[in-house]
Amino acid sequence: MLLTFVSGVVLACTSAIISGSASKNGRPLLWKHRDTGVEDNFVAKIEAKSAEEFDYVALFNAEDSTYRDAWLGMNEVGFAIMNTASYNLAPDTTDYKDREGIVMALALSKCRTLDDFENLLDTLPKPMGVQANFGLIDASGDGAYYETDDYSYVKYSLKDTKDGILIRTNYSHNRNVDGGYGYIREENARQLLAPYVAGDSISAETFTEGLSCSFFHSLIGRDFSNGGDRWVIDQDFIPRRSSTASVVIEGVRPGENPSLSIMWTKIGYPPCSHVVPVMVEDIPRELQPDPLTWHSPLCDFVVEQKHKVFSIKRGSGNNYIDMDLLKKIMQQESKISQENYKKGYLKREEKAKSLKK
Repeated sequence: MLLTFVSGVVLACTSAIISGSASKNGRPLLWKHRDTGVEDNFVAKIEAKSAEEFDYVALFNAEDSTYRDAWLGMNEVGFAIMNTASYNLAPDTTDYKDREGIVMALALSKCRTLDDFENLLDTLPKPMGVQANFGLIDASGDGAYYETDDYSYVKYSLKDTKDGILIRTNYSHNRNVDGGYGYIREENARQLLAPYVAGDSISAETFTEGLSCSFFHSLIGRDFSNGGDRWVIDQDFIPRRSSTASVVIEGVRPGENPSLSIMWTKIGYPPCSHVVPVMVEDIPRELQPDPLTWHSPLCDFVVEQKHKVFSIKRGSGNNYIDMDLLKKIMQQESKISQENYKKGYLKREEKAKSLKK
């Protein structure tokens, strides 16, 4: 069976926030599967510019040599933020829009808690030029989505959920539920998470190695990576041709040192990539930008692999996934991810011991 519809043009992200009470190791998780028209990105550390600011690490588009727009990240005091575009909020002001990355860079440099972020939204000049679901966690273990437009926001807190889980794609829950995009992807995520929820086993790996590499389609009720088809149409899966990263920020338990937070980063098209652990004071070279090209070495490698998977260039051929090749690549990259998870967890354990001395 071949999926018989064509890919849309809307760029899309899938995301989730998991409370420590719902995760495997008691630490909160902030996940963003990023989709964008910019194929290359990198990770960089931004130093505090004053005593009132914080150091932070974030994901940036490859052309952003001034670090203007942070698309997700975490700072030295355990505050982390990401976003998904929302298409059913009030439209951005025509001549003042697309400022989500600027807001997140500002938040990372200045915010310690969710309350700080709320104060930032309350005091920013209006219109803010945003139309997004901002997802946050902080060092206290608190987490929430802020569905935000030019003038206002609605907060959805982890504390108000029954299961400690919040999911958002590309529509906001406080507006017209028939507007926006990502309803199938949201249901994909919900169904894929269900067995982990039942087994109290949600971890960073659940997202980077599971949801971000899954070709399960909830509406059709089928995993297209298991059907034996070589060619599969790229439509309404969590990973899409426009996907450029899958990142899970694993926070800390209440009372733990915020420096133990880890940003598990799968840069580039996630099914063709592997996880690399990032801490505020430690960004592996393969994720950092080349000073000449502003591309990260790993992202360049992953993009090259993705182009082989989407190998048909004529007509609408770039909507077709070579699943046979992709499954081979995923097996290879998954092995590297598993080794890097072991190294990252070991590094955190060693750091925790050193902090107690």
